Amino acid sequence: MRLQRFLDQHTLRYDEISKFIFNLFFSDKKIYVVIDRTNWFWGKAKLNLLTLGVAYEGVAIPLIWCVLNKAGNASAKEHSAVIARFIKLFGTDCILGILGDREFASGDFFKFLNEHHVPFYIRIKENSWLSIKSKKFSQAKKLFSHLNLREKNTFQMSIWLYGQKVYLAGSCSERGVLMIVATNQDPHHAIEIYLRRWEIEMLFACLKGRGFLFEETHVTDRQRIKKMMALLAIGFCWAHKPGEWLACLKPIRFSKHRQGGLRPQRSYLRYGLDYIRELILNPHKTMASFRSILKLFQPLITTSGEPS
Repeated sequence: MRLQRFLDQHTLRYDEISKFIFNLFFSDKKIYVVIDRTNWFWGKAKLNLLTLGVAYEGVAIPLIWCVLNKAGNASAKEHSAVIARFIKLFGTDCILGILGDREFASGDFFKFLNEHHVPFYIRIKENSWLSIKSKKFSQAKKLFSHLNLREKNTFQMSIWLYGQKVYLAGSCSERGVLMIVATNQDPHHAIEIYLRRWEIEMLFACLKGRGFLFEETHVTDRQRIKKMMALLAIGFCWAHKPGEWLACLKPIRFSKHRQGGLRPQRSYLRYGLDYIRELILNPHKTMASFRSILKLFQPLITTSGEPS
């Protein structure tokens, strides 16, 4: 009942929450901004959340989100509105690149990013039509049809795609899946940069099945979902920060993965979340430790001496 009253009666200042999270992790840092959607059903209601996060230590930190009033892909106008809100709050100087999947490849969105001088690395469909110098049209996949498995390459000149001038980089996975990335920057590292887009998928996994079970809520009202996402974003950061702190004191162990290589046994989020849960269940024994993790969230001090 308390949660229901909170969602009904309280107004949240979303811009202030975004600023707090940004300053907690990214003050004076250059960042890669990742944009994507997550959706789920509750009964006949479909929840569709467009989210902007920042790639960080293998997972995206959530900053801005909006609940769409429809199912399916968001429009270029909605994509641009989310980026415009980020620019209004934090400017463009901190952005190393906008990362997005094929849903975000459109002429209107590319035009918006170019007009605001924002770098981007966005995957495009293989059958996207493009033109080169002589205005001859071709499908993008033909430029990279020569790639072998696990091979990548860049196209050596700019092309016109959706009416915008871009550069292309392509790679072929070990399963033969072709990936083509469009960018308005030097394309030589475009594939490696774009692959960090996966970090927002890890964020969604943490918010849903692997962490906070967001999709199991009975809430379907759009404004309530937006408020719940704000609470989860704060909770996510509160778990992640102590996880980083604990990893400095006692590093996370690695184990061998069946596909080869080493992987951490748990994430920063899980490390911190388990620790906080233990402290809450035993407050009389661990008050000093609880105060230690609260200090991680003290207001950051700006150069003027005022809390940010």
